[in-house]
Order: sequence, then structure tokens, then C-alpha cells
Amino acid sequence: MSEERGYVVVGERAEDQNDIEELAYEVLVGLSSRPKRLPSRFFYDDEGSRLFARIMRLEEYYPTDLEHAILTEHAAEILQCMEGRSFNLVDLGAGDGAKTMILLRHLAASGADVTYVPIDISEGAMRGLVATIREELPAIRVEGVVAEYHRGLQWLVRQRSERSNLVLFLGSNVGNFDRAQARGFLGRIWSALRVEDRVLVGFDLKKDIEALLAAYNDREGVTAAFNLNLLTRINRELGAEFDPSAFRHFGTYDVNTGAMKSYLVSLEAQDVRVGALDRSFRFDEWEAIHTEYSYKYLRSDIDSLAEDSGFVQVSRFEDQRGWFVDDLWRPRKGD
Repeated sequence: MSEERGYVVVGERAEDQNDIEELAYEVLVGLSSRPKRLPSRFFYDDEGSRLFARIMRLEEYYPTDLEHAILTEHAAEILQCMEGRSFNLVDLGAGDGAKTMILLRHLAASGADVTYVPIDISEGAMRGLVATIREELPAIRVEGVVAEYHRGLQWLVRQRSERSNLVLFLGSNVGNFDRAQARGFLGRIWSALRVEDRVLVGFDLKKDIEALLAAYNDREGVTAAFNLNLLTRINRELGAEFDPSAFRHFGTYDVNTGAMKSYLVSLEAQDVRVGALDRSFRFDEWEAIHTEYSYKYLRSDIDSLAEDSGFVQVSRFEDQRGWFVDDLWRPRKGD
């Protein structure tokens, strides 16, 4: 841990050769497929993280305000689960940490023995978050981890085995996984935790379809820029020749799967060369690249997911409209 900068970089990141090779592999496989696809995890370079922070402040993007209200109203109840123990507040996919600040302010006021451990893939986002915590909440220790979720959590368990953990997976990040992937991801969190640890997971509930469509097709075009930035990243890191203006973002709701789906649609017939792969990919006019799922949940879905991934529900916190849920779980170990 660098005391001066307040975070450590763990494993490979996009700038490193191994991760560039992974991106190249996913581009080769995804753009050779029918239909074409690219993984949403590559959205989050520094510019993507900045754009997503803007998305969370949009009027149409309701999850931010709803979860902010939940955390504001229930901060004391949520943090009670640690029962006065020294613990790490582990923030998976921390971004700018805006919502977590609600809990941190409560902890600072109470004098709790807590270390804030934000985990995020973007070093730029981490640098800004650490600076914010140090300026606004100097009493809170912050030890950031620049890494993907799994690697960051594994590092944390190895480094902080003497402290309990309250793991936050806020927003609707779990919705980026399909049901099987969500079970696998949460199961890996389960395997890293001890019986006294807790997890708080945010779930976007199924609701009026028009509200969903507006949230993923905002008037300012920030969500479109967020998706199109993926092409800019591929240009930069793989020497590709995408013209982002020749594509448009399209978000729609699939009533059968209960997921919002995002696409980049080619506005013309075109061939795009990717230098690192030494090949070109053909796009027909109006052909789409699938970029993201955002699954929405019923409460019964959440109950099943907790049980299937090894957790027991401790508490459920909802906004007044019944549109969003933060579920507090404990790992089922030795029950």
C-alpha cells in the first residue's frame, strides 16, 4: 500500500500487456460472432468511469436517487450489523463513491474503527475518490485497491484477515450478470468471507417499461457516449479504425428475460480494421454489437439468488416507490 497515494494497484489493468491481449481476444471472438458482441466490463477505462459517474447524476437514471434515499434513511440500521467490531467497508466497483459517502459520514460521526477499501478497475477514478475522502473525511482511513472485483477481493482477504468485512455491491451492478453469472460471482464473494462478515447488494426491481427505457436512453446522450467510448478504447489499445459517428447507441427492454439490453448499431455497411489482430470485420447496414445486459429483479428472484449463492437475508431496505432494493446478507457457513 502506498501511504502517499492511498491505494495499491493489483494485477493486470488495461494498460498492461496481458489485459490488452484479453481485450484483443474478446474483440476477435465477439466481432466474429453472429450476432456480434463485446463484454461490458471493457466500458470502464478512465473515460468510461467518468462518463458513468455522469450517468448516475442524470434525472432519468432513477437508481442513483432511490438508493441514495435508502442509504440515507437506513444507514444506522445497515451499519448496526457489524455490532461495533473493527471492520473494512469494502466497496466493489466504487466509482466516485458518492453513495458510500453517506455511510462513511455516519461512521465518521460515530467514531467507528473502520477502514474504507474501495475497489475499482480505474486508477483515475480511484485517485479522485481517495482525494475526496482525505479532504472531506480525514478521520476515515482509506486503502484503495485498483483491480477487477475478484482479484481485489482476494487481495483484501489475504491482507486484512484480522478484520471483519462489510462488502458493498451497490447500484444495479449485479444486473450486469445473467442469473447463472450472478450466482457464480456472489458465490465467489461467499467463498472469500467469514461467518461474521456481511454483504449489502443493490437490486433494480422490475417496473414500468417506459421508466426503464428513459433511464437507458437519456436526453443528454451521456449513456450513448458511454457505450461509444468502448469503440474509442478499442481504437486506442488495439489500433482499430472505428468511426464512432458511424454507430449509434440503442437501449431496449426484453420482456422475456427481464433485462435492459444495450447495442451499438452500424449506420452503414462498413469494414473496420483492427491493427492488433491484423484483420478487418464486416458490418452490414443496421447490424448491431451487443454491449450490455442490465437484468431487473422480482423480490422472489432476489430471495432465490441469496439462497443459491450461499447467503441468508438479514434485512431488506426499499425506497418508497418500491423500485429499488438494498439487501443485507450474511454468509451461510456452519449453520
